[in-house]
Amino acid sequence: MSKVLELTKELIRKPSITPLDEGCQELVAARLEKLGFEINHMPFGEVSNLWATYGEGKETLTLLGHTDVVPTGPIEEWTNDPFEPTEKDGFLYGRGTADMKGSVAAFVVAAERFCKENQNINGRLSIMLTSDEEGPAKDGVKKVIKHLSDNGEKIDWCLIGEPTAEKKLGDVIKVGRRGSINGVIDIKGVQGHAAYPHNAKNPIHLSSKALQEIVNLKWPDETGKFPDSILQVSNINSGTGAHNVIPGELQLKLNVRYSPSISSQKVIEAVEGILKNHNLNFTADWEASGSPFLTTSNTLIDSVIESIATVTGINDVDKSTAGGTSDGRFISPTGSEVVEIGPLNASIHKVDEAVSIAELDKLVEIYLSVMTKLLT
Repeated sequence: MSKVLELTKELIRKPSITPLDEGCQELVAARLEKLGFEINHMPFGEVSNLWATYGEGKETLTLLGHTDVVPTGPIEEWTNDPFEPTEKDGFLYGRGTADMKGSVAAFVVAAERFCKENQNINGRLSIMLTSDEEGPAKDGVKKVIKHLSDNGEKIDWCLIGEPTAEKKLGDVIKVGRRGSINGVIDIKGVQGHAAYPHNAKNPIHLSSKALQEIVNLKWPDETGKFPDSILQVSNINSGTGAHNVIPGELQLKLNVRYSPSISSQKVIEAVEGILKNHNLNFTADWEASGSPFLTTSNTLIDSVIESIATVTGINDVDKSTAGGTSDGRFISPTGSEVVEIGPLNASIHKVDEAVSIAELDKLVEIYLSVMTKLLT
């Protein structure tokens, strides 16, 4: 059995559903410590975080991953126990195989090979893990980065093991991500009897024109690297459930994934401006869960693309910014170059999540190649 397959199986057997780690980081830390890594556990609340470093050079390459996984969903729908790794037809099945315990295992095995082959390196190699990526992401990388920055630590290059491949390993890497902002809007009316509308104020009726303007909000991307920013309403709730009661309140939930062409403040001003123009009585609660980022420097990108070509033979890598958020949103603002490269994403968060065993071994080779190019 290959080393990366063996370690991936060990990690899968630990049911580390967000925010739990269930010993995954202790397992990784024990292996890294044998290589000479300095180990720092940084727990915040219920969240486990690991910061491990090797070498003392000026420039730092960080491999960033998460040990938490999403819930399994109905276990009876899985072909096998989601926390008992199962091999079939060249694939390894289990929750977290692709997102992203396979990548974490590949980090460790690549680091083991790199450190054994390079006693003196031109920089530092570090591994950062959290158990708060699939959850609210408040006690994970966000707090670790603040702690490191407060203590003068700097990450020059950050390689994230998120599952990025669409058809085969190496066909897509992420060089940026959109920002995300959530809004909860409460529009006030006056509850009353449906037979006496003159004694009530129906917030659904009052806000209908404003809502149409809100759902049509769109901000064009000016970078040429991202999709346009489009507002999506995710929930509307109003009324008591009774036919004869005019509701007294309407709640609207919305989300905007936005490019660097705009800011979260611009979204807030646009939505609230519409509500004010229609003279609506409302309150708004906003939460920006991450700012957009785009890696434009070529050092890390070139190293990753060259490594992919060497290992897989792919020469036309798609440098994508699509998809949701990642922990890269906390790393990029520090000035670090950020690139995401990992296995096929087709099964992530699904029943019977799986990863190609052969591609796990290739992922080790890609990570090892990047380490070698940047640190030797």
